[in-house]
Amino acid sequence: MSGLVLKLAPNERVLINGAVIENGDRRSKIAIKTPNVNVLRLRDAIHPDDASTPVSRACYVAQLILSGDAEPAEGRRQLLLAIEQLSQVFEDRDSRILLGQATEAAIDDNPYQAMRRLRELLPREARLFASAADRQSA
Repeated sequence: MSGLVLKLAPNERVLINGAVIENGDRRSKIAIKTPNVNVLRLRDAIHPDDASTPVSRACYVAQLILSGDAEPAEGRRQLLLAIEQLSQVFEDRDSRILLGQATEAAIDDNPYQAMRRLRELLPREARLFASAADRQSA
């Protein structure tokens, strides 16, 4: 049976099905054999105050599903709505591919993969906001 292998840095924390687990003083690997386990590296977690842009809010919704803080069906509905709204803004081919992959992951009840794809849009979103600010100041 294959599974997820986590490589953890010393003292790194990870959330697994709602339980926070902290690694010891050495690097380690953990193999998770159970399918459909919700896993979130806490270093990747978005603080609620930092979910201030459309992409970061969509990532945060996926994170809430992973952490068990959102009811899965309602969280998936909100996530798909957020992705749909993002598709109105991101029109380039690469962003469309990422949004398509995020949508597929959300539909397949894989919020972690949806979040990973959406996180790839964060630098693009930052550039869009920066160029908009530059145009306004000009």
